[in-house]
Order: sequence, then structure tokens, then C-alpha cells
Amino acid sequence: MKNIIIAIDGFSSTGKSTIAKLIAKKYGYIYVDSGAMYRAVTLFAKENDLVGKDFLKTKELISNLKNISLFFKSNIDLGFSEIYLNNKNVENQIRSLEISQLVSKVSAISEVRKKLVTEQQIMGQEKGLVMDGRDIGTVVFPNAELKLFMTASADKRAKRRYRELIDKGDTVRFEEILFNVQERDRIDSTRDDSPLMKANNAIEFDNSDMGINEQFKKICVLVENAIHEK
Repeated sequence: MKNIIIAIDGFSSTGKSTIAKLIAKKYGYIYVDSGAMYRAVTLFAKENDLVGKDFLKTKELISNLKNISLFFKSNIDLGFSEIYLNNKNVENQIRSLEISQLVSKVSAISEVRKKLVTEQQIMGQEKGLVMDGRDIGTVVFPNAELKLFMTASADKRAKRRYRELIDKGDTVRFEEILFNVQERDRIDSTRDDSPLMKANNAIEFDNSDMGINEQFKKICVLVENAIHEK
């Protein structure tokens, strides 16, 4: 059975990471959360006073990229790999609403994208990999054997994100989450460098009214077809 690259792109809070983890586990593939890499760079920028709600020190951040080291380390108990920023596990820190509100600003910087895309392409050299993000099928792996583009209504995505944060014990307002989802859509879709878009040969997958099990079963059929395609 051949190994392939599975590229999963789409809007924020469409469950890309959840599906990607399940697919990777089923097929014994490596899972890479490209969004976690951008969030980690954003965390670095925030901790070094390089980004905030009302400012972005682009030149300073670019000059500091050489001081950012990222890697994933498998967590057997969780069943997936967690991201480390300069040898520190930041998996939980990068999931905060504050980082969500800042990450699209940082992701729009061409030099940031160039650094992370290069690292992502190295990770996929041996194939047998599932990666999710915004430009995986269009920029990182344009020749991926299977490309999915995940979408859902903004309201449904905001509700999912709201429940996720509430379950973690965060104090958030739904209206704030919905605004964040809509604003990220706007920034991701209109940025100059690698805007969010569906690759020409990607399969669009609207999961607005699907549970995770239904999604998983349908996507597994697509994976099987891609693996056995000659």
C-alpha cells in the first residue's frame, strides 16, 4: 500500500485538526498541525511585545524569526504530537482566544509563511503525512494525492469554538467568538501572500450539519480511493 500526502485546508473551526488526527491514527501517518506552527510564532511575538490587538512590529518580528525553533513531539497519552516553541511545550497556550485574535496578522507576513512552508515541506518528503491548514493544497503540497477543503457556516463554527473554550474553563462570550471567526475569514481570504482558497482539484467538504463520526467515515472512503489510485 503506497503512502500519500493528505492536505486538509479550510476555514477556522471547521474541525480540520480533529479529522486530520483521526485519519493519521487510522493509517499510521504523521500528523502536522500547520496552524499550531503559526500560533506558536504568534505566541512568541506576543510574549516579546511584537504584536497586540492594535499593533504589529513586522520588521522586528522578521528579524527575530531566526530565534524561533519549532518542533512536534509525540504525546502517547493524548494520541497526537504537541508543538514546542524553543524547547517549551506551548500546546495549551497557543489555543487561547487571545492568540486566535492575533494569529491572522502574523500569518499574513510573507517571511513568516516562507519560513514555515519550508519546514512543512521538509516534513512531507517521505509522504505518509496528514497536514491541515490554510494553504497546504495550494502552496505547501500542490501535488498532494488527496486535497480536502473544509467549510461550514460561520455560526456553526463559532458555536463549536465557543463550546470548546467553555469546556476548557475559559470565560468567553459567543458574540466575541463569532466576530473572531468572521474576522479571521476576512483576513485569511484577502491577504496578499497565500490567501485561503480552495485548490482546483480539492474536494469541498461542508460539515455544517455533520457529526465527527459521519465526517470520518466519508473521508476514509476518499482516502482509500486516493491510496489505491494508480
